[in-house]
Amino acid sequence: MTHPFLDLPPLSAERFAAIEDRVARLLDTRQDVLVTQGEALLPLEGAIRAAAGPGTVALNVVTGPYGQTFGNWLRDSGATVHDLAVPFHTAVTAGQIRDAFAEHPEIDFVSLVHAEAATGNTNPVAGIGEVVRERGALFYLDAVASVGAEPVLPDAWGVDLCVIGAQKALGGPAGVSAISVSERAWVRMAANPGAPRRSYLSLLDWKERWLDAGRKALPHAPAQLEMLALEACLERVEAAGLETVTARHRGAAMATRAGAVALGGGLEPYVHEVADAAPVATTLRVPSGVVAAELVARALADDPALPLAAGGGALAREMVRVNHYGPDATPEAVRACLAALGRALEERGLAVDPAAARDAAAAAWH
Repeated sequence: MTHPFLDLPPLSAERFAAIEDRVARLLDTRQDVLVTQGEALLPLEGAIRAAAGPGTVALNVVTGPYGQTFGNWLRDSGATVHDLAVPFHTAVTAGQIRDAFAEHPEIDFVSLVHAEAATGNTNPVAGIGEVVRERGALFYLDAVASVGAEPVLPDAWGVDLCVIGAQKALGGPAGVSAISVSERAWVRMAANPGAPRRSYLSLLDWKERWLDAGRKALPHAPAQLEMLALEACLERVEAAGLETVTARHRGAAMATRAGAVALGGGLEPYVHEVADAAPVATTLRVPSGVVAAELVARALADDPALPLAAGGGALAREMVRVNHYGPDATPEAVRACLAALGRALEERGLAVDPAAARDAAAAAWH
């Protein structure tokens, strides 16, 4: 049989490098950029295991489930970890980071999630980066959910290890990811005897065999379809303009938040302050007596393609997520989600006002 995705010509090292260069332009970074051949958990874990080990003292900020995962990896690597956990309905502040350094001045590694799509919050990385730079610690950032939905600027913010994925706001593939690496992060990895080597997790192997070799020959066969999809989504973002793409996500978030409040039925924003709410996805708290997972299931019954989900784990009882990212960062998607949630709430005997929700969402989109 034949298919457009079969029998493609090999992806050249030159084209692979050109895609990395486009990622660097997206991030406005002069750091080394590696496009890694797997979902973003690959470079997220690889970077921690390469840069942290016995002797590392880490400040791990927990504003959602991924922050908890990073703490586990840091401990597995032998680091001493101080967790800074804040309620999932808010964001961490630069002042809290400064206080943590004052309490533990030996901290030399800070891990942070920029936007937690799972909980709907976003953290003020620019201000946090200033504090981390003052203290000379290495700064590791998960920007998988935020890139494309809001600015991600590793150089301007002093981020040493910045991981992104294409599957959310960029509207691209899930099976390929990227990381920008500062020179001092490479030095830290090279000095770590426990850094993965001869391993799929090894960033140092990629550096030596790919970057230091001039990006002339790929170390192994690339994930060709995923690379081509990443290239296509970067082209699409470039054509629209990154500012336009981020504005779309900001508009979707504001419209969803305003529409949910106007809808009534007991729905309310899960993240209390607008400034703490992530543009990539909006989380909503359901009224007492309603199970979020059941409400979402009913809302999806008529249209399974709606970007709605219940919260993960224990949050499945109380949280609804409106995943208005990528191709779903549109007024139409927001209106459809609000209408479906309104019908599901009304079936439970709760008073809703769909017209008010539509009007509020339209007024908030800007």
